[in-house]
Amino acid sequence: MQKCPNCGEENPKKFRLCGFCGAQLAVAPRRDVRKTVSIVFCDLKGSTDLGERLDSESLREMLVLYFEEMRAILERHGGMVEKYIGDAVMAVFGLPKLHEDDALRAVRAAVEMQDGLESLNDDLERRWGLRLANRTGVNTGEVVAGDVSLGQRLVTGDAVNVAARLEQAAPERQVLIGASTYELVRNAAKVEELAPLRLKGKKEPVPAYRVISVADGEGVARRTDTPLVGRRHELDRMSERFRRVVAKRASEAVTLVGQAGIGKSRLVAEFLRRNGDQATSLTGKCLPYGDGITFWPLVEIAKQAAGIQQEDDQLTALGRLASLIGDEDLDVLARVAEVIGLTRTTVSVDETIWAARKLVEIIARSRPLILIFEDIHWAEPTFLDLIEHLTGTTSAPLFVLATARDELLEERPEWMEGRANTERFTLAPLSNEESAEVIENLLGSVRLPHDLRSRIVDGSGGNAFFVEQMLAMLEDDGVLERVNQRVWKASAELEQLAAPPSISALLSARLDRLSAEEQSVVQRGSVIGQFFNRQAVVTLSPEPLRATVDQNLSSLTRKQLVAPQVETFLDDETFGFVHMLARDAAYKMLLKKDRARLHEGFANWLQEKVGARVSEYLEILGYHLEQAFKCRVEAAKIDDETRGLGDRAAEALTAAGQKAFARGDMPAAASLLGRAAAVLEAADPDRLALMPDLSEALIEIGNFSAADDLLHEARELALAIGDERMQAALSLAGMLLRYAIDPETQAEEVQRGVEAAISVLEPARDHVSLARAWRLIGSVHGNACRFGAAEVVLGKAVHHARAAGDRRQETRTLPSYALSALYGPTPVPQAIARCEEILDQAQGDRRAKGLVLGALAHLNAMSGRIQTARQLYRESRGIFEELGAHVLAASSALDSGDVEMLAGDLVAAENEFRRGFDELIQMGEKNFLSTTVGLLAQCLCMQGRFDEAEDMCEISKNAAAPDDLESQALWRSVQAKGLAHKGLFDEAKELAATAVELINSTDSPVMKAATLLDRTEVLELAGSGGEAASLIKEAISLYAAKGNLVSTERARAKLAALVEAPIEVGLPTR
Repeated sequence: MQKCPNCGEENPKKFRLCGFCGAQLAVAPRRDVRKTVSIVFCDLKGSTDLGERLDSESLREMLVLYFEEMRAILERHGGMVEKYIGDAVMAVFGLPKLHEDDALRAVRAAVEMQDGLESLNDDLERRWGLRLANRTGVNTGEVVAGDVSLGQRLVTGDAVNVAARLEQAAPERQVLIGASTYELVRNAAKVEELAPLRLKGKKEPVPAYRVISVADGEGVARRTDTPLVGRRHELDRMSERFRRVVAKRASEAVTLVGQAGIGKSRLVAEFLRRNGDQATSLTGKCLPYGDGITFWPLVEIAKQAAGIQQEDDQLTALGRLASLIGDEDLDVLARVAEVIGLTRTTVSVDETIWAARKLVEIIARSRPLILIFEDIHWAEPTFLDLIEHLTGTTSAPLFVLATARDELLEERPEWMEGRANTERFTLAPLSNEESAEVIENLLGSVRLPHDLRSRIVDGSGGNAFFVEQMLAMLEDDGVLERVNQRVWKASAELEQLAAPPSISALLSARLDRLSAEEQSVVQRGSVIGQFFNRQAVVTLSPEPLRATVDQNLSSLTRKQLVAPQVETFLDDETFGFVHMLARDAAYKMLLKKDRARLHEGFANWLQEKVGARVSEYLEILGYHLEQAFKCRVEAAKIDDETRGLGDRAAEALTAAGQKAFARGDMPAAASLLGRAAAVLEAADPDRLALMPDLSEALIEIGNFSAADDLLHEARELALAIGDERMQAALSLAGMLLRYAIDPETQAEEVQRGVEAAISVLEPARDHVSLARAWRLIGSVHGNACRFGAAEVVLGKAVHHARAAGDRRQETRTLPSYALSALYGPTPVPQAIARCEEILDQAQGDRRAKGLVLGALAHLNAMSGRIQTARQLYRESRGIFEELGAHVLAASSALDSGDVEMLAGDLVAAENEFRRGFDELIQMGEKNFLSTTVGLLAQCLCMQGRFDEAEDMCEISKNAAAPDDLESQALWRSVQAKGLAHKGLFDEAKELAATAVELINSTDSPVMKAATLLDRTEVLELAGSGGEAASLIKEAISLYAAKGNLVSTERARAKLAALVEAPIEVGLPTR
């Protein structure tokens, strides 16, 4: 019903004027829509020759007979003939209304057209001595369609062209279908896969399949071999009612109502598994279309009960039916035989319903009977009357179990209510936990990555069939692949889960059945997003429909397409799509020009609504302006208005990106700034200004190739327009990138480049770039283990960051102070205090917090507080993972591995170093890799696995930059120990001495002491114990000066074991 906006009275949906006051009722304007339909092209082969062999009158008569036969078949399956082109027929399945099985209908029609032509040919041959041959192509895809109710049947789109090309490529009397059609009929159609076809107008070969046959059943298979999830209450109630049937020999009825895929059939199967051995079970399925289908479920039940086979002739079938019914019920036999089609008598509806009841009572004489009626939402009203008659009048032990979608209640809202022996269950969506259980049942013992599982659960909306189809699609597309027998992984990044064709067809058909007013509301909600504000929908709606928005939202809620949300948005009621996939399907129905208009309209509404608080909504505002811009561009509407939208989108996205950049959220910064750049013209100065920050964000998340491409393009543009300051800023970004992926770049070269940039940036007072410049030099000094020099230049970086008001760069530089305190000569207690102070100064920057926590993990482990250290490094890594800072998350192995080494747990240390090594290798990062793999080699060497350690040393050697002193010394030290254990003492001692010489140019007491101890191991093995003892004492002094208590004790123990006596070094004994 619809309410009159004038008098408030309710009117039937089809009324366009109020029946009470005569006012205009709200009517959504009819307009073109996007739909996924199936197109059939069928063309006669050799028709030109017919004109030479037949008179024009005879030819016309023949073609009329042919077209009438083809049209009848197409329309019987629900197709609409759009046009005749010469001797070709084009039909569309999905107009005026979509059906979930349009593709299967189209393929069945195409096959039947071949069979129908064979029958027609017998008549044509008798009359004209000719036989016709045709060929057919079927394809499914998105088209733009006019309003059929206004006579607009034209459909346009690439899917139409492909269908025509498939028909042209089809052999005589054959049907070719496209890949999109095959996906929707694969369970019912037997096909031969062909080599991809080169079709006119298509750049790439097109997959194609030749149809061999089409069986009964659904086009997409559904799994019934997994355990039932949830539904315990419904199952228990159904079983309780069935027990009444058995005990009292009376009738009971249950109807299961729910959306497609919600689990009705699975619940029926579980009920039969639990109770089926106590009764005779018969099933009748209501058909969505066809001739003579009113009593089709009764026909199926009667044939099953009598054992009538498809190949039985009429007499045999009658005999089987008579054996079931018996001689004393000849009236029942006659009427049931007529329904089945075994006789040509005509029986009234009342007589048929009477005969159905008597047949049920006959079957149930010896044993309780379970009658299952599937999909009764497709049943004719007469058959629904029959079901109600059976449940109300049958004097036999009968249990009727019916399944239906929500549409049944739109036509019969009181179905199965008000009677003691009937019950109706509306199946609610599964919970997130239950949906996750469905995934586990489908995959067996294997596991999905947690984030991918969560996205499938969220996308399914509690629909078990949707879960199944999404998993199948991911596996078929190669996105989901096995790591081993127990674990799956996503082989590619998934920005969003697209709807599988089977789900898209279901949802699109469901949405297409909505009234025009309901579609208007749901489409405007889809533009806003999965969750949408009621007032925004009202504002975006045409004036005549605004008064009916609330009414339509209530209707959509009853139909379980949307649901009211607890949380409000901008102090107004909020609704959400039950399925994200339903939102996507509704959005796809809109033309791109309408999407653009509605996105812009929502952005304008939001900006006006929030006023001065717009900074809180920048990402939402930027998204909708960006989508409006993109839709206009895709619709080839590029004008000043479009460019203005792009500018507005870029402004909002840039502001949101800079906020993300400032808080250290680099994945968000890279995305937002990248999207801002994408909506601006290539030569726009605003776009060029984004490049330094955008490239740094890309470097931070490990997307080096994208950063390199971006900087190359930006440098060329800056050079072309003569912007020296921008050239210098981009040069800095380029050096940062090179230093991240190619540490073989000499420190002097980087320093020269930075100094050259500084000479340009200082006169320009570009404090942001100057902070970046000094920070880069600080990184070079830190990498060379010159922590004192690093501290000086990092002070300059902080100064310029503060001058620029650049809190991000200030907090980005502060962790380097912490690392200087960790690795430099600052004693452990003071270093811990400094790091804790830096933590306070870096409040709000999670990246800085993660780095400082890693340093604190090291320092606490040096003090012997291992459990505290472990907690700190785990928190540090968790921060990087949450931020999506993949490089830093991988390099956190330097913290966690060292802590486990200090804890004496070499197995745990190896696991940590290997994790970091594997992740850094996968990203192509070398800066952190050289040290990580060097420490892994050290860990392997300490376990006596010298050959493995040697392999890791080679990787470190190849990855380490010449000025990366820690890595250069580390791989030499480990390799030297391996050589010494093999008896190659001269080579070993030379390598160990070189390592010490290299590390002595640093000011790191910990690195110096560790390298000295590695050399002592070589000397001991070479028989130079006295020299080794002297070096151990030196190492003890270094550790003691640093305050590294754990390493000091180990060095003292090593010395004691060497000289068999404790050595006093001026340290307190713990």
